[in-house]
Amino acid sequence: MSTVQSVTGAAEAEAAASLLRSTHAIRERCGQLLRRAREGQSRWFTVDDGALPGAARDVADITRRRFPKLHVPLHSRWRHLEAGGVDRKAELERRVEHLPRATRIHALVDFTFASVLLDGGAGPDWRYTESGTGQAYTRSEGLAVASYHAFIAGVFSSDRNRPLQVDAAGLRALSTDRLASAFQVREDNPLLGLENRAILLRRFGEAMAEQPEVFNEEGRPSGLFDLILTPFGSTVPPRTAEDSAHDILSEILLTCSGIWPLGNAIGNVPLGDCWRHEAVRGEGASDGWVPFHKLSQWLTYSLLEPFEWAGVQLHGLDALTGLAEYRNGGLLLDTGVLRLRDEAVTQHVWQPGDELVVEWRALTVALLDELAVELRKLLHTDASHLGMGAVLEGGTWATGRELAQQRRGGLPPLQVASDGTVF
Repeated sequence: MSTVQSVTGAAEAEAAASLLRSTHAIRERCGQLLRRAREGQSRWFTVDDGALPGAARDVADITRRRFPKLHVPLHSRWRHLEAGGVDRKAELERRVEHLPRATRIHALVDFTFASVLLDGGAGPDWRYTESGTGQAYTRSEGLAVASYHAFIAGVFSSDRNRPLQVDAAGLRALSTDRLASAFQVREDNPLLGLENRAILLRRFGEAMAEQPEVFNEEGRPSGLFDLILTPFGSTVPPRTAEDSAHDILSEILLTCSGIWPLGNAIGNVPLGDCWRHEAVRGEGASDGWVPFHKLSQWLTYSLLEPFEWAGVQLHGLDALTGLAEYRNGGLLLDTGVLRLRDEAVTQHVWQPGDELVVEWRALTVALLDELAVELRKLLHTDASHLGMGAVLEGGTWATGRELAQQRRGGLPPLQVASDGTVF
């Protein structure tokens, strides 16, 4: 291949990846697959639009039960930190209250990154017992509490004198065994995707070290906060600081796209949580790709609160989509909005890149937007008071989990092999 052709190919690959790094592309491509399923062209699913109001009623009932005054917070990692009625955010703030304001903000942002990156599905057999309370936690709450205690113990820091930080050197040196110890993983307490979680953190450490212009010379996740919001020479954002949720997501996708152990790429440009589907059409080299960016969006949702606590005015929150994971997807199957053409597929273990899984996730994202409209009608509110982040928290994720517990002891309706980074 000539140099000109190589440059052209590289430019086309980067242009395609850039197109796929947007929530507009997520919605548009997921919408293609929803329209196709409604036309009866999906080989895996049918869509029962008549079941959507019933699903919305189920979500409305649980939202009212959990938040009677409908003051629904964002779906965020920080909700899981409240497990067991313990205010761990307040505990963390007490640990840093003697430090400068910028350092306190950086600690919250650093922790959020590490905790979310460790938040793939844990599996049904793992639990974390908190020494201070003696309480045992599983799944998302367990991962959150475990990551909190790992953070305050300095597991992610290379500086013993500054444990309450995440830095590139600390992550690059993080062994799987040390992570296993921090998360109480044993033969009788297995955590799905443990090795991939450790690899993901080490790759994130590498990415930060390679981008000092973003993550500063130390390689701190909070460097991204400074890059987005802090004027040159200032240590804290001004009172007038503002940003959009999509800008935060865009920076995460641009700087972290190479850390995911998924191997999805166009040419040499990594895509992250994007997957092939033969029926999806798009421009140029992006044709056939469906983006989700589930964990990156979950990270963005979870960063919104630390940004707000720092005094940043955020807008455009509804640019983010619903999350393409098994609680929201399970809700749609368990309420009959989605129906499997062949129930035998529930007996098979699927890979994240299998067409059935890609389609399930796409239909989930597209239908969550429609369910949100029905839910707001039932709750007599609108998107300005019940945005997608609150719909998820109120909400679809909680309802999906509750239905899964009632029907399958908490297991998802479809078996997907977890690598600890997709679900």
